[in-house]
Amino acid sequence: MNQRLNLSAGPHVRDRWTTPFIMMIVLIALTPAAVIGVVVHWVKFQSLNALWIILASVGSAMLTELLFCLATRRKITIWDGSAAVTGLLLALCLSPQTPVVLPIVGSVFAILVVKCCFGGLGKNFINPALAARCFLLLSFSNGMTNYPGVNELGVDALSSATPVAMLKAGSMVNVTKMFLGTAGGVIGSSVLALLVGGLVLWGLDVIHGEICFSVVGGFTLCLALFGGHGFDPGYLAAQLCSGGVIMGAFFMATDYTTSPVSRLGQLVYGCLIGVLGALFRILGKSADSFSYSIIIANLFTPLIDLYIVPKPYAYRKSAIEKAAGVVKPPLLKRIPKPVIALTIIAALAGVALSGVYSMTKDPIAAAELAKKRESFKVVCEDAADFKDVDAAQKALDALEGGSYGGGKFGTTVIEEVYEAVDTSGNTVGYVFSVTNRNAYNPPLKLALGVDPDGKILKIAFIELNETPGKGSKADEPAFKDQFVGQTDTSAVDTMSGATVTSKAVLNAVNAGLDFFRNVIMGGGK
Repeated sequence: MNQRLNLSAGPHVRDRWTTPFIMMIVLIALTPAAVIGVVVHWVKFQSLNALWIILASVGSAMLTELLFCLATRRKITIWDGSAAVTGLLLALCLSPQTPVVLPIVGSVFAILVVKCCFGGLGKNFINPALAARCFLLLSFSNGMTNYPGVNELGVDALSSATPVAMLKAGSMVNVTKMFLGTAGGVIGSSVLALLVGGLVLWGLDVIHGEICFSVVGGFTLCLALFGGHGFDPGYLAAQLCSGGVIMGAFFMATDYTTSPVSRLGQLVYGCLIGVLGALFRILGKSADSFSYSIIIANLFTPLIDLYIVPKPYAYRKSAIEKAAGVVKPPLLKRIPKPVIALTIIAALAGVALSGVYSMTKDPIAAAELAKKRESFKVVCEDAADFKDVDAAQKALDALEGGSYGGGKFGTTVIEEVYEAVDTSGNTVGYVFSVTNRNAYNPPLKLALGVDPDGKILKIAFIELNETPGKGSKADEPAFKDQFVGQTDTSAVDTMSGATVTSKAVLNAVNAGLDFFRNVIMGGGK
């Protein structure tokens, strides 16, 4: 009898489903979302840029892995499909208006830096596609925030806010279009297609339901409790259909390498992602915050696996430890020193940042108020003081920070309205602080001065982030001076090469004039 033992490295449990087979199923599950994204963009804008982005992202991901394997004399691994999945996931997270060079840069970063440099498939510590997306957001913010228009608000420009950005601004969104994937945003924005693909993966046991459903559940519950809208089905549905929640839950968070092993660990991991995503959505300013919640949870995976270990069959830890005479060390000694160090550093950083915020909050607020007052004086030079207008304040309170005019003026929010008075207390005009979020690089915020007869005194920009040499020309006299003395904007010429910015300015001014006539003057002007 052969007494030799065969020693081999794990895993020791094998399955008939190989890595290439699993990756092929994931690619098939993502195909409907990719097809819908390409078709919708072609129908709306007669452009195949979405297709070129997908091909560039997938192709550059596979080519990068091939070149790395050749350069390091390793086994060629591009045929396992993992690089193609990474490239496709990255492409579906991008806007159809993203320059084609960005998915190429992102794919190279995902494969070369996040995957290959850490040992290849199964060795990366965070999701490569999400890491690449966050890298592009931080490094190329202008190119990454160029989104197609949103039809339900009457905006059909080539640069607009995403549905989640509109939700944060208090604007109305069309949940049906978001669910179908026709409301703008990223290429893979069809929640219907992503749900179908994700449920197929779950049904075939390719992904773990503990992760995807706990992500959705934690996100929904946290938003319902702390989102300010309670358990409003319309609000929760809009939040779930926007910001990559479904794609993140079913295709990003379920990555085998960066998710916990145990079922309980997967539940904790999924809830962590959902809660962080909801808190970022409620408290943060970025519309792309769900990506960061998954990246942060990826970093906690080793800690979750360390303390939530699957219990072997018939295993009783207390009995075994008692028989072996094991004495448990104190809790602090059982926690790894790096975890303690990072916790202390994070706490100190939090205290320091809180102190800095407390010290600078009032000066920053005073500086912003002074800047506003300065812009108000610019648009109403005869004013000595500015007073609240009761009727205007009631109307703004009723809007609750939402867009004025129900979409007639795009995503335009009237933030402040004041009556301008001279040294004798006589009314010399009204000033408005108006924000439009349909600019090329939103937000666009301006001050508008109107005399008591409804004629425009002047406009001045409080915040203008448009492209230098194009949209930035809105702040030049050749464009601004056209508004002086006008009662409407029909005689104002738009700027050549900056149609989106021109439309944003016109919508902001028209919203202010409409508010003056119908709210302040009660429709009499």
